[in-house]
Amino acid sequence: MSIFQIPTPKNEPVYSYAPHTKERKALEEALTLLKKQALDIPMYIGGEEVRTEQKVRIAPPHELDHTLGHYHLGGKEEIEQAITAALNAKAMWEQMPWEQRASIFLKAADLIAYKYRYLLNAATMLGQSKSAYQAEIDAACEMIDFLRFNVKYMEEIYHQQPQSSPALWNRMEYRPLEGFVLAITPFNFTAIAGNLPTSAAMMGNVIIWKPAETQIYSAHFLMQAFREAGVPDGVINLVYADGPLLGNIVFNHADFAGIHFTGGTKTFQTIWQLIGENIHKYKSYPRIVGETGGKDFVVAHNSAHKKALATALVRGAFEYQGQKCSAASRAYIPADIWEEVKGYVLEDLKNIKMGSVEDFSNFVNAVIDEKSYNKITQYIETAKQDTNVEIIAGGNFDKSKGYFIEPTILLVKDPMYVTMQEEIFGPVLTVYVYQPENFEETLTLVNRTSPYALTGAIFAQDRYAITLASEKLKHAAGNFYINDKPTGAVVGQQPFGGSRASGTNDKAGSFLNLVRWTSPRAIKENLVPPVDFRYPFMDLS
Repeated sequence: MSIFQIPTPKNEPVYSYAPHTKERKALEEALTLLKKQALDIPMYIGGEEVRTEQKVRIAPPHELDHTLGHYHLGGKEEIEQAITAALNAKAMWEQMPWEQRASIFLKAADLIAYKYRYLLNAATMLGQSKSAYQAEIDAACEMIDFLRFNVKYMEEIYHQQPQSSPALWNRMEYRPLEGFVLAITPFNFTAIAGNLPTSAAMMGNVIIWKPAETQIYSAHFLMQAFREAGVPDGVINLVYADGPLLGNIVFNHADFAGIHFTGGTKTFQTIWQLIGENIHKYKSYPRIVGETGGKDFVVAHNSAHKKALATALVRGAFEYQGQKCSAASRAYIPADIWEEVKGYVLEDLKNIKMGSVEDFSNFVNAVIDEKSYNKITQYIETAKQDTNVEIIAGGNFDKSKGYFIEPTILLVKDPMYVTMQEEIFGPVLTVYVYQPENFEETLTLVNRTSPYALTGAIFAQDRYAITLASEKLKHAAGNFYINDKPTGAVVGQQPFGGSRASGTNDKAGSFLNLVRWTSPRAIKENLVPPVDFRYPFMDLS
């Protein structure tokens, strides 16, 4: 026997996809290949491809008349089948030596890095309307990083052992949870969709994985990579089902052991409530790990580098159409630098193109679906009717061919205006201009305006201003950025997660998340057991 050491992970290099590069050519070929075929996408339950009579069409959000394929919608029977398959796989999976589990997920990382990279990126571009670069940093690089770094964190967790006294050997066993884990994953990051089931699985747990219906297309390719890497049948079961139906079955099951969730705040709160109501039914108290969103801020001091601030606002608010939990959504700019910053922002927006992901010159693509389109445009329409709001950029939208919304900037007089408080999840940035002498009061305003606490940024050259902002905004963001946009956390560098209404802050991309999927057992072995009940203090001689 040996104690194995995982290779030290390094962040996957991000390809540029610049003109005439080999990666650009390979990605264009993958896009062409996928557009030529309409996929028939099954569920994967217990290692079997499961199809039903209820098929749902998948279309690119930016090209609604094109059919990418159809997925098979499951019901009560398929959900129960997945739970059974997971529980049947549990004993062998948790007994597998940890280095064998590690090898599977390291292989999955390499498969995604080489064999599946362009297919997975193309699927993310077409199915979720991500640009080539946004797909690369998500579906390829972040997914690869999650797998490689998490395996290393697994090794580090297992190496954490207690001290032992003379004649005693103390040790810690990191068991998987008793039961199955439900992973509910979002549309906006393919990497999150892959990380939530695999991070729990590599610690020896078995998984029911329900992706967002708008991410099923790329989830299909992830599952192919996991299966090819050697994930055993039943360890990760991929199901497509109605959320309330799934919840009613899963949250009433005695073997429900935990949920790994990324999605809406109201949904997460409903799930938490259901688990609480059913707590007496479970063998163990379930682990509840979730990240739910944000109302992320950029606050500037008047010492800020104005062009850097403007660039951060444009990138932070409008990359991937603002459909990031971390997207810059509200900004606080001092009056004495606002006009110059606004000029830089508006100049950038003049040069931004919007359209299909297949035109690599487009910076902005379509929002994910009609429901999101309607929600976002309603905020814009309401703002147009408000005399206290000025639309200084964008404000137009069109869904005749795809769900397109222009990058939109709202200038508000009321710092508590609705778009300063509520998560929009779209390409809408709201700006409040404050008087520079009110910097400290503005920090207090930033802290109390929104219930979320995911990401935020301070822009300043004055180090006293940075120090003050860091202290006063300590609990306002789980990921805090100094002179950088509030998006783009990298696995192994900026573990991601927030508190307050943004979630449980269990930091995806760190050992903190993986340890949540273990149930430690402390073992004490007495090497020289006592043979007399008496203690020395009892001796009266």
